Amino acid sequence: MSISRRSVRILGVASASAALALGFAGNALACSIGEFSAEATCDGTSGVITVTDKDAGGTEATITVFLENNGADAKQIGDAQTVKGSKAGVTVSFAEDWQPNATYRVHVEAANGLNKNISPNLTTPSKACKADESPSPTPTPTEASPSPSDTATTPAESDTPTPSASESSSTAPATTTDNAPSPAAGSSNLAETGANSNTGMIAGIAGAFVVVGGGAVYFGMRRRGAANAR
Repeated sequence: MSISRRSVRILGVASASAALALGFAGNALACSIGEFSAEATCDGTSGVITVTDKDAGGTEATITVFLENNGADAKQIGDAQTVKGSKAGVTVSFAEDWQPNATYRVHVEAANGLNKNISPNLTTPSKACKADESPSPTPTPTEASPSPSDTATTPAESDTPTPSASESSSTAPATTTDNAPSPAAGSSNLAETGANSNTGMIAGIAGAFVVVGGGAVYFGMRRRGAANAR
């Protein structure tokens, strides 16, 4: 049974159409590492590593992120996450307080057999996320540190100062001062010698007794002399 040239042509066109359709379908369902990208960003003051999947076929893929240190995995960042991409892109996030110029390895494993790292590795920006800087409170006068002069204690001063010994001695005579005149020095001497008293009369009587006694002695001596002469 011979096949006509027309039939062969029809079969060739159909085969080519089927292969082309399968090729488009395969490309639409393919999941390649080029459809994935990673970026280190900030969520407020916290660091975040985001991975975006732009697989239009929506192939399920598992994303794992590792911190690198000298070309080796230092630690895994969080848990692995599953994503189904889209033409617009689907993003998954990993909370990480990343440091400037740090290196992370992002691994992608898809259901179609894809098992690769996003190349090149992710390098974080040279500036980290800023911390929330709250203004420092201004110290009040009571909170301020006292200076050495403030801490030195000074003796309490009473309203009525206590006079010293010199002051008490100097002020004592002042208390005797009044409007009455002070007694003259001569009056005190006169009192001691008996002036204005009976001292003169007593002295006169004593003198008289002295004269009488002297006369008696005189006459007695004369009589004794006369007796001796006999």
